[in-house]
Amino acid sequence: MKYLFLKLRVTNNPQAVHGVDVGIPTLPGSTKKEILAMNAAVKRLDVICIGRVAVDLYAQQIGSRLEDVASFAKYLGGSSGNVAFGTAIQGLKSAMLARVGDEHNGLRETLNRAGVDTEYLITDKSRLTALVMLGIKDQETFPLIFYRDNCADMALTPDDISEEYIASSRALAVTGTHLSHANTRAAVLKALEYARRHGLRTALDIDYRPVLWGLTSLGDGETRFIESGPVTSQLQEVLHLFDLVVGTEEEFHIAGGSTDTLTALKNVRNATKATLVCKRGPMGCVVLEGDIPDSWDQVPLQQGVRVEVLNVLGAGDAFMSGLLR
Repeated sequence: MKYLFLKLRVTNNPQAVHGVDVGIPTLPGSTKKEILAMNAAVKRLDVICIGRVAVDLYAQQIGSRLEDVASFAKYLGGSSGNVAFGTAIQGLKSAMLARVGDEHNGLRETLNRAGVDTEYLITDKSRLTALVMLGIKDQETFPLIFYRDNCADMALTPDDISEEYIASSRALAVTGTHLSHANTRAAVLKALEYARRHGLRTALDIDYRPVLWGLTSLGDGETRFIESGPVTSQLQEVLHLFDLVVGTEEEFHIAGGSTDTLTALKNVRNATKATLVCKRGPMGCVVLEGDIPDSWDQVPLQQGVRVEVLNVLGAGDAFMSGLLR
């Protein structure tokens, strides 16, 4: 089985995707390189990531059920943590805005070594960093269990959001999980308010995990899609705040309230003028600006670098990292 992207392996084809560039006043005849240089001189950060940051414990017995696994290896995890890391190792000045526990998991050190700014990676004295147990059972089955009850990154509050810090970046990248709870949602909305006030470009990775919206049993982290009117409504309420919205077909299904992808994209378009990037698995992705057509034949398909894939977990974070780059 082949997919487009492997964890933290991304395409660097500038024609494949649209990057997130901040519009700034420029002199007539300025080249794109000159424009980017001027913009970088104004802002000390390229992108601030808000969302999940966790410890991923990957099973070392590939081909085994989680029940049969005997050992794990520890990695940086969480969609926003991965994107902060992934953009940093590609040369962006990225930052992680979140909370982690006061323990010895080493996430701050891992991010710092990659060049990620952690000034606002807040140490939470009352909570632990989230954990995820993951396995590779076969080419179609990747069991995972989220341990996120009262975890540090979901304790983010509006008081954690500094207007000065948000204003220091060119872009703000948010993941959808932080829209699922009242406190983190309020924090994200405050960050978006500051971002719009100071001219940042804003990006949303829908990052839909039904279990994290309370739609499955706590142990069912593997289910990727469940229809939910309340979730659709909560997403659509904020879509207009973003310049870029990224998701798989299933993620656009939840954002658009339809399991027909083009219909869902049209519903999303009714809520936002953002550039929409829809990932279509091994086929590639589509970039949609303006009206959504009635047929896929009318949509150019962007194909990325094809690689042999052992594990699709984290592929979307690698994609987002490359897209923002």
